[in-house]
Amino acid sequence: MELILDIITSICFFIGSLSIIIGACGLIKLPDVFSRIHAAGMIDTGGTAFFILGMIFQTGWSLITVKLILIGVFIFFTSPVTSHVTANLARKKNILPVGKKIGKFYDF
Repeated sequence: MELILDIITSICFFIGSLSIIIGACGLIKLPDVFSRIHAAGMIDTGGTAFFILGMIFQTGWSLITVKLILIGVFIFFTSPVTSHVTANLARKKNILPVGKKIGKFYDF
């Protein structure tokens, strides 16, 4: 049984690591702030969720599991909020997305 839990934990850690690496490449490669916000949000929710899930499989049912679940819920709710705040700040600073031009149909 422990071998199965170790394998499931390793798979969760691998998927979480892969998600974080792909998101980090997106942060480097994407052209503007708004696209990078999306990549950073994917890193937070996807990668961290798989890491927490892997740790939950290792701890079993205990107080540590409850704490890990609470950390996951906190990250699940705060990640979209920080992305929204960053996007609003970029909009207030008149940062344009790639491909948008200032014109009469662009309402900033």
